[in-house]
Amino acid sequence: MTFHTAKYRTRSAVVAANLVGLLLLMGCVDRARGPAIARSSPSPPGDTVEAAMSPAQESARGDRSQPSSEPPASRTVRLAFGGDVMFEDDLREFLDEPETGLDPIKAATAAADFTMVNLEAALTNRGTRDPKELEDADNRYHFRTGPSALEALHAAGVDAVSVANNHGVDFGAQGLADTLRVKATAPIPVLGVGRDRAEALTPYRVTLRGQQFAFFAADDSFLESTAPHWQAGASTPGLAAARGPGRSALVRAVDRAAAEGAAVVVYLHWGEENSTKATTRQQALAKALAGAGAAAVVGTHSHRLQGAGWLGSTYVSYGLGNFIWYHGRNGATGLLDLTVRDGRVVADSWRPAVIPAAGGLPRFQNGRAAAEATAAWRKLRRGTGLADEPPRASPASPAFKSSVSPITDEIRARMATSHRPGCPVPLADLRYLRLSYWDFDGRVRSGELVIAAEHADDVVAVFRKLYAARFPIQRMVLVSEYGGDDEKSMAANNSSGFNCRTVAGTDRWSQHSFGAAIDLNPVQNPYVTQAGVSPKAGQPYARPGARRATVKGLITADSVVVRAFRDVGWEWGGDWTSPKDYQHFSATGS
Repeated sequence: MTFHTAKYRTRSAVVAANLVGLLLLMGCVDRARGPAIARSSPSPPGDTVEAAMSPAQESARGDRSQPSSEPPASRTVRLAFGGDVMFEDDLREFLDEPETGLDPIKAATAAADFTMVNLEAALTNRGTRDPKELEDADNRYHFRTGPSALEALHAAGVDAVSVANNHGVDFGAQGLADTLRVKATAPIPVLGVGRDRAEALTPYRVTLRGQQFAFFAADDSFLESTAPHWQAGASTPGLAAARGPGRSALVRAVDRAAAEGAAVVVYLHWGEENSTKATTRQQALAKALAGAGAAAVVGTHSHRLQGAGWLGSTYVSYGLGNFIWYHGRNGATGLLDLTVRDGRVVADSWRPAVIPAAGGLPRFQNGRAAAEATAAWRKLRRGTGLADEPPRASPASPAFKSSVSPITDEIRARMATSHRPGCPVPLADLRYLRLSYWDFDGRVRSGELVIAAEHADDVVAVFRKLYAARFPIQRMVLVSEYGGDDEKSMAANNSSGFNCRTVAGTDRWSQHSFGAAIDLNPVQNPYVTQAGVSPKAGQPYARPGARRATVKGLITADSVVVRAFRDVGWEWGGDWTSPKDYQHFSATGS
C-alpha cells in the first residue's frame, strides 16, 4: 500500500511547464473558456471513449516532505473542507494568473495540513452537453473548466478536489475522457472519477504528521441523466456513485481502508438542493459509513449550510454550502476545520465567510459578525441526532491476539470425534487458531477454531475486524467438545469451524469437512428450511422481520461480519434463497 507523506506544502517552481503540458494534452488554449452559465437545451452526449490514466494514488503532484519528526503527543492534524467551487462567467478571471488568482483566500485555505473542496465542473473545453433528461428543463446547468483551475486551487493551498457531483461529466464522454487525462497529471489529486468503479472509488492515501489518511469522494445526489458515465461501472468509466452497487462498494472500500489503519475521510455530494436539513437518505449513508469505520464524512450539494457533529466517534458534516460561486444567494459559507488525533476527529471549528451578492470569492468574517455566524452554524446541529463533542475515550481495549499452528498431538487427541479416517482433508492440511473475541457480557475471551491451512490468514483477518468492531460471540470452542455433534454445538450457541460431517439430509461432505466454513452464533443466526429451524432456540430469529441488528450477536446483510467475510472472498448463507443459513460463511459459497 502506498501512502504519500506530507508535513508542509511547497509549491513547484515549474508550474508553467506543467500547465503547458496539460493544455497540450487537452488540445486547448491558455485557460478554460467554458460556456456562460445558462439553462441549456439538451444535446446528445458524445461516444464512450477509452481513457488512459494513472491510479488515484499517483495523481498528486508537487513536493512532499518526509514524515514528521514531531513527538507522537504533538501529532494532531488539521483538515479543512470547503463546499462547492466553480469558475464560470466572471469567475474565470481568477484563472488568468493561476499562481495568484486566489490569493485573497489563501491565508485561510492554506492554513490546514490538508484542504479539500468540491469542484463543480468537468475538466474539459470539449464535448457536447449531456441532455440531463431526468432534470426539469429549466434547471439544467452545465459547468466546465480547464486545468488552470487545479493550478489555481493548488497555489491557494487546496490539496485535493472531488469531481463526483452533478456537473463532473456535464460534457459527455468526450468531457469525461479529458477529465481523466487531466487527472493523470494534475498538481493535486482529483477524486471521484475513474476508468471503472474500482478506480473511481480508489482513495487518495497520504501520511500527515505521522498519521495515515485515506480520502474518498462519491456522488449520491439526484441522478439527472441516464447516460452511463454518471455512474462508473464494473468496466466502464464515470463518476464514483454512492447509489446502487456503488453504495455497497463504497462502504466496503471504506471498511478495508479503516481496517488497514488509515483515518478515512469521505467527501460526498448528497442531499436536497436549497435545504438546510439532512435527508433520511443522507443520515442512512452517514450511519453506514460510520459503521464501516470512517473518521469523518463531509458533504455538500444543497447550496446551503447543514448541521454537523459527531455520530458516535465519526464526525459528520451534512452540508458545506457554496464556497467559490457565481452568485451570493444563500451566501453564508466558510471552512470546516477538523482536528484529528490518533485517527479520530477530536475537535471541530468553523471559519465563517460570506459570498458577495454578485458572486466571487468568499470573504472571511471577523469579530462579532464571525461569532454570530458561527453560532448560527452550530444551531443547524439541532434535530440531526449529532453530538456536540466526541464520545469520551474509554479505557484502552486489550489488543487483538491470534495464533496459527499445525495440529499438535494434543489437539489431534481432542479432535477424535470431529476428524476420523476417511475425512476428505488430512490433519496436516488443517490449522489450529486461537483468536480474541468479545463475549455477550462485553468481556474479552480467547476462542479456538480449526480451519484449512489455506484459509487461516484470511480467517485471522476477519476476526481481527470483528474484534475491532466489538461484535459479540457467545462461545467459540472446538466442536469436538460436543462430541462432534453439530446439533449439540448449535444448541450451545457455539461458533465453530472444521467438523468432518455431511450436509444434513445428504451424503455430501459439508464445507466444514474441508475446513472451509465457519458458523457464528447459531441461536441468533439459525439454519432455516421448510422443515423447520435449527437450533430450536433460534426460532425467534428465523423470520426476516425479526432479524434486527439490535439483537446481540445477530448477523444482518450490512453487518461488519458479512463485510469482513466478503472482503476475503467468503460468502454468507443468509444470502441464499432457500434454505437460509444465517450462521454460515464459506470460502466456496456452499
